[in-house]
Amino acid sequence: MLAIERRNAILAKLNAEGKVIVTDLSREFDVTEETIRRDLEKLDTEGLATKTYGGAVANRNLNIDLPYNVRKRSNIERKMKIAEKIAKMIHDGDYIMVDASSTAIYVTKCIAHLKNITIITNSIEVLMELADKSDWHVLSTGGALKKGALSLVGTTAERMIKGFHVDLAICSSKGLDMSMGVTDSNEKDCEIKRAIFAAANRKILAVDATKFDKISFVHVCGLDDIDTIVTDEAPSERWVEYCRDKEVELVY
Repeated sequence: MLAIERRNAILAKLNAEGKVIVTDLSREFDVTEETIRRDLEKLDTEGLATKTYGGAVANRNLNIDLPYNVRKRSNIERKMKIAEKIAKMIHDGDYIMVDASSTAIYVTKCIAHLKNITIITNSIEVLMELADKSDWHVLSTGGALKKGALSLVGTTAERMIKGFHVDLAICSSKGLDMSMGVTDSNEKDCEIKRAIFAAANRKILAVDATKFDKISFVHVCGLDDIDTIVTDEAPSERWVEYCRDKEVELVY
């Protein structure tokens, strides 16, 4: 295993469990404890983890972008629940847009049985997932490859998105707050999400329960700009009432 693969695996474990122990990782990856300490030192330097005596704890900073391979392996059960609910809202012949979130991958897997779907995305992995769907019309936004992610961003991608109109748009975010609305960690990602939402009749926000009452770095849009929030479990009664007042459909 390459060092970067091992560090990504450690990061995924941190994200799932909250902490790791040097001795446990040394046995799991069959490397010396000193090698693991160097891995944790690098993750700490990059702001992705916090070293502690004998191990490390996860950095829960919502303003940091985790590597795509780590995000993909995190909260899989939650993402599948959300994807299955969203899949029921999509029908044969629909025109949809999805962002480059890991949740979007699970949505495309859940609707693979549908026919004559037109899908526009800035996700390279979604494009790869759909490469053999001969009965679908799959469109890439084009654009610049975002460092550390399988996504396309920038003015070229935005321009392409703005040239189309679709039935549904599906995006995720890192934070959802009653005052700040929908937020995420990266400005270029947020610009793409805004363009995707603006191009759709129905705007669907896919967020797991941990994202409620969280604020990340960049504002995407207000709750008034969203038609439906899909999550994996019932939010607080306060959120249920808030969505009812805002006439935002809440699916869980």
